[in-house]
Amino acid sequence: MLDLHVHLLGHNDREATRENIRAYLDVATQRGLKEIGFADHDYYWEQMNCPLIEEVAKDYPHLKVRIGLEAEYRPHEEERIKDLLAQYPFDFVIGSVHEFDGWIFDIPEEEHAHYQKNADEFYTRYFEVVTLAAKSGLFTTIGHLDLIKVFGARPTKDILTLADETLTTVADQGLVLEVNTNGRYKPVQEFYPERRLMVEIQRRGIEFTLGSDAHSSENVGRDLEEAGRILSQIGVQTVVGFSRFDKVHYSLD
Repeated sequence: MLDLHVHLLGHNDREATRENIRAYLDVATQRGLKEIGFADHDYYWEQMNCPLIEEVAKDYPHLKVRIGLEAEYRPHEEERIKDLLAQYPFDFVIGSVHEFDGWIFDIPEEEHAHYQKNADEFYTRYFEVVTLAAKSGLFTTIGHLDLIKVFGARPTKDILTLADETLTTVADQGLVLEVNTNGRYKPVQEFYPERRLMVEIQRRGIEFTLGSDAHSSENVGRDLEEAGRILSQIGVQTVVGFSRFDKVHYSLD
């Protein structure tokens, strides 16, 4: 099993110290992970300490420790992301959309807005921006595909129709989609993406990775065994890790 979405810095509420790194790697070891990927938010890049992560990782030879980034995609900021990615040889890069058209939609203060706005419209716009992220060529992975459901507001349109162009682009670009278990601990109380989307992703031959989206060490690997069982049930046989952008496959058996 692997966890390729872990935030060492949390929400920049701690430092990348040796003790903090070891706490994450200790939990990964306890939960039997084969690979862990640190992927802090791009706006905390200057607080990351990649050399220290690499140094501490030497004490965990049984664990593949990867260094990635979760980059916030905005259509007008592709050059900013390119410049950032040139600063370090990352193993993987998660492209995520937490806002569009100036609306940061996943913060608690915005929950009410999800029920005041037209869900068909904001779901459509969200997937338009995720499609642009997938087309950008900047990422190995698209994060929490249906994050827009975070507060439980649902569109009247079929989610498979809304996500169709996004999935077509992801497949064409050879990108990986994650099963992100953190949604269970949000108001929507379910993994990202929902099972119907997982089935469609599998049908299209798109590959999956796994991520807890842990912002603290105790949540590393949380619910990933269950996520793996769901993928196995729908016919997925392997999940994907990364080493310098090259895919590494792990059996779900």
